[in-house]
Amino acid sequence: MACHQDIKINRICDNLSDMIASLTGKIETGFNEDIIIEVQGIGYGVLISRFDRINIKIGDEIKLYIYEHIREQSHDLYGFINIAGKTFFEQLLNVSGVGPKMAINILNIGSIEEIKKAIAQSNVIYIKQASGIGKKVAERIIVELKDKVGLVVVGENGTSFLTDNSINDDEALQGLVALGYSTNDALKALAQIDNKLSPEDRIKLALKSF
Repeated sequence: MACHQDIKINRICDNLSDMIASLTGKIETGFNEDIIIEVQGIGYGVLISRFDRINIKIGDEIKLYIYEHIREQSHDLYGFINIAGKTFFEQLLNVSGVGPKMAINILNIGSIEEIKKAIAQSNVIYIKQASGIGKKVAERIIVELKDKVGLVVVGENGTSFLTDNSINDDEALQGLVALGYSTNDALKALAQIDNKLSPEDRIKLALKSF
């Protein structure tokens, strides 16, 4: 099959097949987790999470990031309104025993940040809310993803959940890491310091705790 690219449909080529990376078009129909997005006169059936579903409506012009799942007797498209959703979906697929339908059921229970926080806090009960997810699978998801989704830090301002983005945006944290301290040690030191202070002041106070 020849590989091509146009304005509305982006494809990634390899020597085996074409893969749809994203679709941009108009939402024509929506049934629970299934929507039809029309792209240049062609309607694509796409499965999306209920949480994403509430943020769009029929008639919207939208871009969806696509995960394409091809099996012998089916060809399913899973859509996400942002790249973070697709990335987290793929992380869930890397967990032993978790397939696309199960992963989308997990995304149905809340926002990505809420689900990641539950994983970071080992909250099995929260993950078990997802349809088809039992205790063993929920525990496996937590064990395999806990160190990948973010960090829970307890400081003077209470408990906070830090994602990769929030860690990368913290200048004081980056400054301490540049001085040779580990990320975990730097986080623990900074957790006790008012984050409203300037990065320079936070670094100076954090250094006193080492």
